[in-house]
Amino acid sequence: MDIFEKIKTDKGNIGQYQKQAHGYFSFPKLEGEIGPRMKFRGKEVLTWSLNNYIGLANHPEVRKADAEAAAEYGMAYPMGARMMSGQTSKHEELEKQLADFVGKPDAFLLNFGYQGMVSIIDAVVSRNDVIVYDAESHACILDGVRLHMGKRYVYQHNDMDSLRKQLNHATRLTEKTGGGILVITEGVFGMAGDLGKLDEIVALKNEYKFRLLVDDAHGFGTMGPTGAGAGEHFGVTKDIDLYFGTFAKSMAGIGAFVACEEEVCDYLRYNMRSQTFAKSLPMPMVMGSLKRLELLRNETSLRENLWKIVNALQSGLREADFDLGITNSPVTPVYLSGSVPEGTNVVMDLRENYNLFCSIVVYPVIPKGQLLLRLIPTAMHTLEDVEYTIKAFVEVKKKLEEGKYSKTQMANVF
Repeated sequence: MDIFEKIKTDKGNIGQYQKQAHGYFSFPKLEGEIGPRMKFRGKEVLTWSLNNYIGLANHPEVRKADAEAAAEYGMAYPMGARMMSGQTSKHEELEKQLADFVGKPDAFLLNFGYQGMVSIIDAVVSRNDVIVYDAESHACILDGVRLHMGKRYVYQHNDMDSLRKQLNHATRLTEKTGGGILVITEGVFGMAGDLGKLDEIVALKNEYKFRLLVDDAHGFGTMGPTGAGAGEHFGVTKDIDLYFGTFAKSMAGIGAFVACEEEVCDYLRYNMRSQTFAKSLPMPMVMGSLKRLELLRNETSLRENLWKIVNALQSGLREADFDLGITNSPVTPVYLSGSVPEGTNVVMDLRENYNLFCSIVVYPVIPKGQLLLRLIPTAMHTLEDVEYTIKAFVEVKKKLEEGKYSKTQMANVF
């Protein structure tokens, strides 16, 4: 079969709904300044779908730093990959500050989070090594694992008995191959909002020999006394061998980093193909990230306000008898029961009649009969926003339980 004919007939689990969903449920356009209130299809909506956790996206000092750097350097400088002609003292300064913030000896700056995680895994393990990873790991981890030419084992989500079982398998295998073991988990799981059991995983180092890679995209900037991440939250920073953070969440920017001991960091600098063969991160993004990191470290009121909103939203929803699962992070999943068509009608009602914009997750991402409305609180939301949202959710849940969304089709989708 011709490969183009194949993709025209099989568009994938999500792509099969493209014609009905595009522009509304998928690829929606949120316009205006990034914040709790933006424009959707020409109407102002209260949005809970942006990972702008501590509100840096439109912070005046950030906007000023971005603009000044763009004016001084342009978007092209430096030209070339860092190994060849794209190195600057500012790139090195950002790495030094990131390493210091997360409590590691060194850090390596990456162009993108997704690409970076894939490339870290590719660089660190060889065909004789074994990867053991959490079943609910992010897609970037899964894609990195798929590149691995050696053996891999998956353990049930946050299940330490399952992890121990897979570590036993991995240990027996590496005794034959002479390789090592890399365990991969997340600091904060972005869909359900629960934390990886980093303290319990680290404790297993007393029984097994392995290195630990933690993807802390949602934990960096939000978790721990200073915002230094899930490792700080659990008090196990020094036991995380490879700490990965992204700028796309709390830093409201583009880029990522990996932090670890100096010799390993040097190895990554010379062996991560995604960085060796890619243009250096443009100077405005580097200068902007330095400013963002400064604010993240020093403006503690931003993180304090984030958690004020998180606690108000999650406690209020729970008091209203909503199921939030086991989240213990800012990520706020609201689980409902219903069909996919009912779910689309719920979202349309929220957007069209309540001016509330949040993301929905349905089958095949989650099991049939389940709906997940995913809310992301930020430091820029207000308690009034929280109160209004809870009231709207209560009304919508009542309609769903009464079957109103199955009787009246608000949208001819799915």
